[in-house]
Parts: sequence; structure tokens; C-alpha cells
Amino acid sequence: MKTFLPLLLSSIAVLLTGSNVTADSPQYYEIRSYLLGEKGDSETIHQYLRDALVPAMKRQQIGPIGVFANATEDESDSPRIVVVVPYENADAITVCKSKLAEDAKYQEAAKSYLARGPKNSPYQRIESELLVAMDCMPLLKVPENQLENRSRVFELRVYESANERLGDLKVHMFNNGEVPIFLDCGIQPIFIGQAIIGPFTPNLSYLTAYPDEKARNEAWTAFRSHPDWQVLKKISKYAGTVSKIHKYVLTPADYSEI
Repeated sequence: MKTFLPLLLSSIAVLLTGSNVTADSPQYYEIRSYLLGEKGDSETIHQYLRDALVPAMKRQQIGPIGVFANATEDESDSPRIVVVVPYENADAITVCKSKLAEDAKYQEAAKSYLARGPKNSPYQRIESELLVAMDCMPLLKVPENQLENRSRVFELRVYESANERLGDLKVHMFNNGEVPIFLDCGIQPIFIGQAIIGPFTPNLSYLTAYPDEKARNEAWTAFRSHPDWQVLKKISKYAGTVSKIHKYVLTPADYSEI
């Protein structure tokens, strides 16, 4: 256990190498899921995101924005398109919405999408959660050259806790040992955050990246048998901190910035 803290600190340094952004304050993340349902129109949603929303966010210097589809429907309750939006602070969220309303280019590009009515909505519902970055990874990080790999896959995990005390303990567990084990096993975090608002609170959520599906499976096999994980998971105060896990294997859209 004595090795966890120095390993944690060195791993955080590796995560932030090459970034020009400093973690003076934690980032905030919106995970927005367009639940398609039986009559969803994924093409219309992608057109809106690709041609209207993502360019408008770039004009506001918000990003990188990730856009993903769930690769396997058996692990989720609905086909979905997942959008990850990072914000430098909480105030930026409301500022962004106001600027979109005033952005003529955005309004024109989004016109056909926004004109949809209740009888032809392209999605069943939008489900969102708002996260604040955790100490173990205060900044979203896209690995160098990741966008060049067309085979890359991602995994979004949501860890529910039975109450706030247990949720905070799971955050403590991540902040004090879990991330270095991820890195040692080939699990590359993109962001890790604790939910402030969302349908599964109290919870934390995180997104990880892999070169391909084979690498994802191998990484998690390595994690489950890692000696440091065998020690960490047996610490008594962390018992029962996760009551339910939602897992989504995701593939990136061709215009995704993550």
C-alpha cells in the first residue's frame, strides 16, 4: 500500500504531460446521451452534431468534444449517441447556451433539426449528467495521435453508489490508487468525474480508450488480476462502495474530437 501514493503522483504527471492547460480548478463534463428508442433517426442527430453543434462549440473554444455510438446494445437499455462536452468551469455551461441562441451560423445549420415536431423527433429523449473532475485526473486528456487510429474503441462506465457516503468513498478509492493500476494495464482514461446532477446519483463516471476491441478485453483481464488491485479492493472501508455498474462500449463518430 505504501507504493500507491508515489505511483499515483507519477501517473498523474504522465497524464498531463504535453498539456498546456493547468488544473487551477477542476473541469466540468456533460455526458449527453441521445436515446434513440424504436423510431430514432441517428443520421439526423449526427448531421446536427457534425454540422451545427460541434462547429458552434469550436467558435466558443469549447472542446475537444467526443461523439460516440454504443457498439453493443445488450449492455445498455437503448441504442444511443453519446456526446462528451468539457467545460473549464460551471459558469461556462450557461454562457454556452446563451451564445448558441445568438449564433446565426449555428441557428441556420441546426434549422432542420430544431424544426422537428413531436411526431417526428429524431430521438426518444436526451439523458444528461453533469460531472466535476476528480483529483486523480483534473483535466480531460486525449492521447497524442489517438484520432489517427480508426479502430479505437471506448468504454463509458457509470458507478452507482447506495448513498453519498459510499459515493465519496469510491471517489477516494480512485484518487488513492485505482488510476495507476488502469495505466499499468493499458486502460487509458480520457476523463474521470463525480456526478453533480444526473439520473444515477450518487455516482462517478469515466471514459477510457483502447487501440481496438481486443486491447480493451485484454486490458480489463489484466486489471482484474493485477496484484495492486487485489490489495486495493480488499480494503475494508471500500467495501460496498459500488451498488450498480452501467457499461457502454462506444465507437467514435468520424467527426469526434476524442
